[in-house]
Amino acid sequence: MEKFVCHTQNADMTRALGQALGECVRAGDLIMLRGGLGAGKTTFTQGIGHGMNIRGQVASPTFIVARLHPPLGEGPALIHADAYRIRDLDDLETLDLDSTLDESVTVVEWGEGKTEALSSERLEIDVERATGGYVQCDDHNVIDLETMDDGQRRIVFTAHGTRWDGIFEALRARADFLYQQGMSGSAS
Repeated sequence: MEKFVCHTQNADMTRALGQALGECVRAGDLIMLRGGLGAGKTTFTQGIGHGMNIRGQVASPTFIVARLHPPLGEGPALIHADAYRIRDLDDLETLDLDSTLDESVTVVEWGEGKTEALSSERLEIDVERATGGYVQCDDHNVIDLETMDDGQRRIVFTAHGTRWDGIFEALRARADFLYQQGMSGSAS
């Protein structure tokens, strides 16, 4: 398993990193996104959709479970699914993701422990943001940092299988380019 870690400083940079990945994906790719509520999984997927040149605005699929975004030109469709409410493999079968996997790029949020069996050639992405803790202010008030969001993210890519060989070099170049353009991000 090969890993790549990138730090982004805001939602635009997270989207741009997703766009860089979207420019590299192809039909049959399975991407699994992990992260807490509000971590930026859908923001990252918006970037993937932009890089793929798909139709429609990528929005959270939480309440409809899966959305299909056809391509505007040549290229595969984007299937954006949310497995949060999926409890087991029987529930997963109702999404019928395996029937579209070969001809689409499938991005699944909250898929850990549920969708790995769809493909051994998958890319797992953890989108992490700092959360938690309290700060005592000078006026004796307490601020709960759980709800504060400074936009910074740590994004960890883990490649499974040979499909993703060489993909991290393209992502690193894109992250370095973003940093040089003054988006205040860094690749590590």
